[in-house]
Amino acid sequence: MQVLRDHFEKIISLTDTEFSYISSFFRHRKVMKKQFILQEGDPVSHEYFVVKGCLKAYVLDSEDKTHILSFALADWWTSDYQALYTHTPSSIFLEAVVPTEIYYIAQEDKERLCAEMHKVEHFWRKKNAMGYVGLQRRILSMLTHNAKDRYEQLLQQYPALFQVVPKQDLAAFLGVSRETLSRLYSKKM
Repeated sequence: MQVLRDHFEKIISLTDTEFSYISSFFRHRKVMKKQFILQEGDPVSHEYFVVKGCLKAYVLDSEDKTHILSFALADWWTSDYQALYTHTPSSIFLEAVVPTEIYYIAQEDKERLCAEMHKVEHFWRKKNAMGYVGLQRRILSMLTHNAKDRYEQLLQQYPALFQVVPKQDLAAFLGVSRETLSRLYSKKM
């Protein structure tokens, strides 16, 4: 739980008693490579914090082509937020890329903590804002940059992804073919 406490304390300070109370709402889980946390159509009631490993969020189109929306490395939060906040079934798959360890919290418990502790609400407000910034950055990159620029930007911002994520998943995330990614990768070597 120290990893979770350290994560919270990057934004807010907590006493031992406060963290003990907060941590009582979290559960721990180890997820095997290729194991699903969510599948399309599942009910969504939790948010997930990655302790170590990597998760990928993706959708399949009508031709079963994979479109990766995001990755979550250590120290990141993830879920199907649309489903979580609108109380609708999941529209995405959330799957472990490698063996992954997570803490997770039920949305109702998160709301309770936010109502009871202003500093916890502040923490999640900051995390949500940064998540929105990341999403906007990704959308703008997809709209305004070519594949080579998106690849270089991803490599610069998240070099750890290239250590754990298979090339086919990186290609799906960047919106390019596996062959295009290989050409971009070979030019960097």
